[in-house]
This record gives sequence, structure tokens and C-alpha cells, in this order.
Amino acid sequence: MLRTAQAALAAVVLLFAAPALAGPQFVTGVNGYDVVSYQSGEPTRGLTSITHFWNGVTWLFATEENRDLFAADPEAYAPQFDGYCAFAAALGYKAPGDPAVWEVVDGLLYLNVNEQAKSVWLQDIPGNIAKAEENWPGLNAI
Repeated sequence: MLRTAQAALAAVVLLFAAPALAGPQFVTGVNGYDVVSYQSGEPTRGLTSITHFWNGVTWLFATEENRDLFAADPEAYAPQFDGYCAFAAALGYKAPGDPAVWEVVDGLLYLNVNEQAKSVWLQDIPGNIAKAEENWPGLNAI
């Protein structure tokens, strides 16, 4: 009887010591948006069934065609500055990019942290991109 009680106690302890599993855990690029879809001007959420792993991130796509375009040339579609706010990078710091606050310039995707940052960034796009590109190597090391 003592043995049964000890085994039951051990089972309960092990049950509560086990990590909680909440399904597949992975990091998605641009919060799960299909980055190729930005090129059409209509960002679309990707599907968990259509993915591509690149640069340490799982990217989701709305169509297999978009996935294949991305896989052939990821740097043409991935957001600049690893998806961080383009205006913050121009100012010399990192801020998260918002997938809903974006602009495609010369075929490249730029995200900003909010509409206010984007409106200031838009006032001098070439200058802000140049500043961000100059600052990015040091920021990327952080």
C-alpha cells in the first residue's frame, strides 16, 4: 500500500513538473504576414500550412506561389532591417516594426513602429533609408 501511495505521489509530482505544451512553437516573420503579398499593396496573413524557413525564422505564405517566390530570393521580399522600424533605425535605435505600418520603396519592404513614425519617415525617405543603412550594422550587433 505504501508503495502504491509513493508511486501515485511521484506521478502527480512528475505531471505538474512537466512543461505545458501549447502546440507547435515557432517564431514567424512579420507576425505571420505573407511578405510577398506586400508587393501587391494588399498584405495578407500567411497560412501555417505554407511555410519556408530562412534566416532563423519561419515565414508564412498565403499561396504556394508566394512561398516559391520568396524561397528563390528571400532578400527581395523580407523586410529591411530585419523587420524593425525603419525610422527608429534611422535615428540609431531598434523599435519593433508593425506589419500594418509599412511602405514598399523601390521594391523593398520597410516597416515602422506606428503611423506617427511612418509619417515622419515619409518626409525624407531616401535620407532616412541612408541613415538607417549606416546605423544598421551597429544596431544589428545588439
